[in-house]
Parts: sequence; structure tokens; C-alpha cells
Amino acid sequence: MKLKMLAAATLLAGFAAHAFADTAAAAGTWKTIDDETHQPKALVQISENGSGELTGKIVKLFVNPDVLCSKCDGERKDKPVNGMNILWGLKKDGEGWEGGKVLDPKSGKVYSAKMKLIDGGKKLEVRGFLGVSLLGRTQVWERQ
Repeated sequence: MKLKMLAAATLLAGFAAHAFADTAAAAGTWKTIDDETHQPKALVQISENGSGELTGKIVKLFVNPDVLCSKCDGERKDKPVNGMNILWGLKKDGEGWEGGKVLDPKSGKVYSAKMKLIDGGKKLEVRGFLGVSLLGRTQVWERQ
């Protein structure tokens, strides 16, 4: 009986460590690329919040670093985009993360979000969408 409990505990610990490692794999600094100009736009710092959820904050804007989120609603209205949380609530789901939200500071709109690592973890595919994932847009961010 004790051997079965020890085996089960070891197995659960292995799953928990694997899940944490996968979540941590997306943590780090990512460079976003502007959809229109194809130039670097910002650096986003992604971190795990302690309960398995990923959040992302803009830590550097390459152009117009003092811009305010004039089209945002609520507490983000007219606040600096630099330092703003733009990604939150993403949870590990299979090979990616889902169930979160992403803010487009340019439009002030909040979209449902999902993301996954690509290119051996060198890039992050971030998809923002309304309702179903087919109705959205994907950006590829580069690990820094």
C-alpha cells in the first residue's frame, strides 16, 4: 500500500514539474513586430503569476515611448502604454496556453487570447480573437 502511494506521489510530482517547466518555457522577454511597418514595436515581459497563469507587460516601446492608451476603457484609460499589462489569464492547455486576454493598446480593445511556442521556443505565436479563434489575428513574437 505504501509503495503504491509513493509511486502515485512521484508520478504526480513529475506531472507538476513538467507543467511548471512548460509554463516557464514561455516566460521571458519577447519582441513584438508591427503588423503594418514590420518594424520592432515593443518588448513584452511574460511571467508566471504563481498560480500557473501567464501575464505579459510592455517593458519597452521602440517608437513613441511616452504614448498613452487614449482608446482604452476603465483603469487603463489615458495611462502610459509603457509598463502596462497587455496579456493576462493564459493557462497551459496541451502544447500551448489558452483562456486569456490580450489588449491592443492602439485600438484599446481586449480580445480573447491563446499562444504557443514555435521554432524550437525561439518564437511565440500569439493569437487574439473575438468569439472563435478563426475570427482573429496572429502575431509572431521573437524571444530576446
